[in-house]
This record gives sequence, C-alpha cells and structure tokens, in this order.
Amino acid sequence: MTTTSEQELFRFLEDRFACAQACADCALACALRVGLMGSEGPEEQDLARRKGIQCAEVCEATCHVLSGQPGQNESRIRTQLEWCRDVCLECADVFDGQPGAEASAKTSRACAQACADFIATLR
Repeated sequence: MTTTSEQELFRFLEDRFACAQACADCALACALRVGLMGSEGPEEQDLARRKGIQCAEVCEATCHVLSGQPGQNESRIRTQLEWCRDVCLECADVFDGQPGAEASAKTSRACAQACADFIATLR
C-alpha cells in the first residue's frame, strides 16, 4: 500500500516529467516554426521569429532545471516555471497571428498549462 506522502511524491514526479516533456515539445515546435519562416518578411513575422527563438530557449532551460538533482531550490524552480509559462503564452499569442502557426500556438499553450499545473503542486 502506498502512503499519502509517497502518492504526493509520485504525483510531483509525474507532473515534473509532464512539464519537462511539454517544454521539450514546445522548444521543438518553436524551433521548427522559426525554421519554416523566410529570412525576410514583415514586422509581424520578425516578431514571431524572435518570440519563437526566445520560447525555444526558455523551454530548453526549463527542461534543464527540471531534470536537475532532487532537492533543488524550490523558489528557483517556481521562478523558472513562471517565466516559461509567461513566455509560452506570449509566443502563442504572437503565433496566433501567423498563417500556418496554429499547431505551434497550441503546443505553446499546452506547455504554459503544464507549467501552471506543476507550479500548483509546489508548496
């Protein structure tokens, strides 16, 4: 039989893994989206390119933080997750205005939600 504290630990680890996976998926989607954009374009396309690169980098950094050693500073983890959530939402909003970027916007929002869900498990 599993104790409540063990169940909480399992849930914490599952949420942490789900968030890290969502971050990895988002980083890939953003990188692929940026790769599909032409080198020249209107100001909106340039903004989408910059936001996509930023989102990919923040998601990658968040994966590194989440894959770190147990016992990390919870405040640092929370700050990283909040930053990732916010950047993903900004990126999704920018991608909404780009033709063909619907899947990337959806992936960014899913990552933001995974970060928010994991933040909720932190004390």
